[in-house]
Amino acid sequence: MDALLFLDVDGPLIPFGGGSGQDSDASLPDNGPGSTNPLMARLDPALGPLLSALSCELVWATTWMDEANRVVSPALGLPTLTVMDWPESPDDRIDEWFGLHWKTRALVERAGGRSFIWIDDEIGDGDREWVCAHHPGRALLYHVDHRVGLRPSDFQIFSAWLDSGSM
Repeated sequence: MDALLFLDVDGPLIPFGGGSGQDSDASLPDNGPGSTNPLMARLDPALGPLLSALSCELVWATTWMDEANRVVSPALGLPTLTVMDWPESPDDRIDEWFGLHWKTRALVERAGGRSFIWIDDEIGDGDREWVCAHHPGRALLYHVDHRVGLRPSDFQIFSAWLDSGSM
């Protein structure tokens, strides 16, 4: 069974640059009639073919939800991807105490023991420790600098990791 790749949008695909004072909701799509999201100009269309070339199942793991398929997928030349279904009310206090990102538990549950890569700009040591202790499969938690976003050189790491699991 193929590995999964959980992909966040804000930070990894749409970098925030060096500016300060931007919150994670700043790049949510504007759904008004005829409007466009100005932050989409930060999206590098060259990342689409690199993502498509990976031997894994791509899954949107973003607060953009279905908007990722309507806005980001076409801009990258990607097909419609599965969208991660987030829990209604995660217990943030417990996760915060453990140093977990609010996505961590849901991603491990969705992986169901399958190998996965998680690309996000908010991954921390607590997430890595928790996944190592609670996920029986292989996992690569890949932190991306939100000011820079994904780079083509990152894909060498993903490909090598995916290839190393198929031997």
